[in-house]
Amino acid sequence: MTALFDPRQVRRAFSRASASYADAAKLQREVESWLLESLDYYAEGREGDAQTPSLVVDLGCGPGHASRALQQRWPKAQVLALDLALPMLRQRDAETSAFARALPGALSRLLARTPARICADARALPLADHSVDVLFSNLCLQWIEDLPAVFAGFRRVLKPGGMLVVSTFGPDTLYELRGAFAQADAVPHVSPFASIAQFGDALIASGFRNPVLDRDELTTRYADLPALMRELRAIGATNALHARRHTLTGKARFAAAANAYETFRDNDRLPATWEIISALAWAPEHGVPIRESGEDVARFPASGIPVRRRVG
Repeated sequence: MTALFDPRQVRRAFSRASASYADAAKLQREVESWLLESLDYYAEGREGDAQTPSLVVDLGCGPGHASRALQQRWPKAQVLALDLALPMLRQRDAETSAFARALPGALSRLLARTPARICADARALPLADHSVDVLFSNLCLQWIEDLPAVFAGFRRVLKPGGMLVVSTFGPDTLYELRGAFAQADAVPHVSPFASIAQFGDALIASGFRNPVLDRDELTTRYADLPALMRELRAIGATNALHARRHTLTGKARFAAAANAYETFRDNDRLPATWEIISALAWAPEHGVPIRESGEDVARFPASGIPVRRRVG
């Protein structure tokens, strides 16, 4: 069976976007801020040195903005910045070095040597079992189709009681764009993102405890379809489906999609909806089974989870 996503295309897209990502990823930075706020829960119930993690991982770190925030939050921790695209890590290094040079000597030396950078795939983490205290991942998992498998890998590397804080896109993301291209082309142009129910079930199936999931909607607005497409390319969010068209869309198809998108125009702008799924969960203690009582441990009916709509 052919995989849904082409990992090589994901790597290529984010490698090409490495120089433009930091300036274009405004939505990603906003979601990142929500996740960083969730880290306040790490210290709850912990005393003394236990309130500070030893090893923190920023998975899908991009240029490393969250990695630097994690290091500032926990200056004594070792922070690892992992990304599939090596140019993203190099871009992060250049930004960090420039920032470090502007700081006083001791602080500059500390920032220049951390966080550490690792080029790695989320599906095969090069980390020791039970070595990570906090695993942080912002808007990375939407490129992975086998969520139970990747969550099993997260459980493997997290210490018992370790904290998982992640976000991804939900199925309502870019529904306007999906619908517009469906009017012009039979080939899919937008990924079929996992629902919050699937995301929550995958966490439970992999053994995570006490998961807390949220859904939010953000709307960004554009003058026209080309403006939206330019931003998607700038953040590396291009079509990475195996079933994608491997030739240019063509002027006629693009014009048909642009005309179809016009039906969504509001106040002279074209909206683009982003459904954000965020989750916080804890790795189980040693010896805890993946599931108790089969599939009846937890269910996540999407209809029962409210959606918070935020002004983009």
